[in-house]
Amino acid sequence: MSLQQSIEKDFVQAYKAKDEVRVAVLRMLKTAIKNKHVELGRPLENDEILDVVGKQAKQRRESIEQYEKATRPDLVDREKAELAVLESYLPAALSEQELAAAVDEAIAETGAASMKEMGKVMSSLMEKYKGRVDGKQAQNMVRSRLS
Repeated sequence: MSLQQSIEKDFVQAYKAKDEVRVAVLRMLKTAIKNKHVELGRPLENDEILDVVGKQAKQRRESIEQYEKATRPDLVDREKAELAVLESYLPAALSEQELAAAVDEAIAETGAASMKEMGKVMSSLMEKYKGRVDGKQAQNMVRSRLS
């Protein structure tokens, strides 16, 4: 079953179960996928759908940060619930040790020796571990290794 079919099936189940948060998140996700489909002019593949889900999850993480700064625990809780739904469609994230090994491997592959080559390392890392790496965490780790 493709990821899009899985999302459709889960949406129907959540709708029948009257799970408001899950229905809202999946409806938003379906809309984002449809928009990307229209933009590209062709059906999306699973990895492209994962990109859309990843972008939605990133938006939720950023919103959580902003709401925490604004001391809005009600909105933080809502965003965390939405993030949990989105993360259920993403592949498992790399642990800190796995990320460290991946960063070292990417640095060795690209032959990077200075901060000027950080872009090469990041693009290699993000391409190889698409959807499994938190960009900010990876960036901080690459920066510390190259400086």
